[in-house]
Amino acid sequence: MKRALLLAATLLAATPAFAQDLSKDEAALKAHVQFLASDAMKGRDTGSPELTIAEQYVAAQMLAAGLKPAGVDGTWFQPVPLVAYKSADHGTLVMTRGGVQTPLEWGKDYVARAVPSNPKVAVAGPVVFAGYGSEAEYKGLNAKGAIVAVLRDSPHDLPSDIRAHSSQPDQQAAVAARHGAVGVILLEGNARHAIFPFAVSVGYAQSEAMTWAGSDAGGGAPPFAYLGFDGAAKLFAGSKIKWDAVLVADKADKKLPTGAIGVTITGTANTAIRKLSANNVAGLLPGTDKAGEYVVISAHLDHVGVGKPDAKGDTIYNGAMDNAVGTASMLEVARRFQASGKAPSRSILFVAVTAEEKGLVGSEYFAANPTVPKGSIVADVNLDMPILTYNFVDLVAYGADRSTVGKIVEQAAAAEGVKLVPDPTPEEASFVRSDHYSFVKAGIPAVSLDLGPGGEGAAATKEFLDKHYHQPSDQVELINWKQGLRFVGLNYAIARAIADGADKPVWNKGDFFGTLYKGPMAK
Repeated sequence: MKRALLLAATLLAATPAFAQDLSKDEAALKAHVQFLASDAMKGRDTGSPELTIAEQYVAAQMLAAGLKPAGVDGTWFQPVPLVAYKSADHGTLVMTRGGVQTPLEWGKDYVARAVPSNPKVAVAGPVVFAGYGSEAEYKGLNAKGAIVAVLRDSPHDLPSDIRAHSSQPDQQAAVAARHGAVGVILLEGNARHAIFPFAVSVGYAQSEAMTWAGSDAGGGAPPFAYLGFDGAAKLFAGSKIKWDAVLVADKADKKLPTGAIGVTITGTANTAIRKLSANNVAGLLPGTDKAGEYVVISAHLDHVGVGKPDAKGDTIYNGAMDNAVGTASMLEVARRFQASGKAPSRSILFVAVTAEEKGLVGSEYFAANPTVPKGSIVADVNLDMPILTYNFVDLVAYGADRSTVGKIVEQAAAAEGVKLVPDPTPEEASFVRSDHYSFVKAGIPAVSLDLGPGGEGAAATKEFLDKHYHQPSDQVELINWKQGLRFVGLNYAIARAIADGADKPVWNKGDFFGTLYKGPMAK
């Protein structure tokens, strides 16, 4: 308690005089961000005391906005059982061909990969090369009892969001497990396409990552090792499938040769695990005639904490735009519902999720373990890092083309004088990089809102990403509060339209993600 009181006193002492040029609503929005992104909050790192204080602040503001607790046991909070993990050692990797054993060298040929679902991985089996590890590439392969080797990528002719999804190790491992594999070895692809170059991975090989206890990503066929070009060349030496031919096909975007490569691998990967905790914060606005259906408005509360000093010696990564202003916007949307005096038809859950910067962990836990009955969430609208430095004229909604949520967003935005436009940089695969993706994986139609490239947008976005993204300079002073208020109004209109709509949102028929995750109306 002393720490919390001392922090509050520090914040009050550090708060500048009230800005007279702000409207009441602009000042309310700024007040949230000024608190959450203050130096005293030390960047709201996951598991930190400061993030705990931020959780309490959001819960208090939800109460002030007229929401009801929607966490567990009548509280505002959903504890997330976080697991931080990293490689405990270098592991081992030995290949056997023709009775001759050849140990591979850590850091030159391979790195062991931490596996939180199985801290003591020990696997052995013949190696089968399955190309990019897509479902289609397993046709004709016998992977049962085998270790599957795959490029750390996916077929290049796929749309960027599907390609990014399919190339994630947990997805490649899930496909391999369905075909009876006992483990997965990832291979560095051609430099032009490689998502995570081996040399970079060596530098991060013993860095800590995060998940939640009970998540079984890759558990059935753990992706326990990553081989660079040198290690892959040794793996394929003497095989009918030539490594050079694989690289040529990869570079040319052609079909990769697949099959058994005549070598057996024995490998180990040991993982050090520590447990920590943080909370999702959830508030409920009850609906009327469709109260048993829930629309989620989400925003991540965490940021990256304290890190490397910038040129000015500042070490606090404040995260004003990423994502204090998204959280603040969510709170102000809730306040607008209260001020409207009109309850929505469907219930609305406002959820400040944790550990987004650690890999969408808090949202994934909430989507898998909702605090309302499973199957009752009809849509998620996610607010993440709107770059509020310019007069925006258009809006991007990642995932809008995949479900009827997109049309609802388009119409609501148009009524506010804002045009919905396609993703201007699809190659960045933003669809799989924000918290709405966790709801997608639960079969729920979802979008994440961002400001568009029109007018000053493209230049302003580049300016922020180049100079301020994940830097100590991401501070309150960057934000245009008039535009912030427009963003709040836009989000209120969208939330109102979804909550009051006659029909529940559904997936577009045949959509890849809707079909994969058995979402409503996808088939």
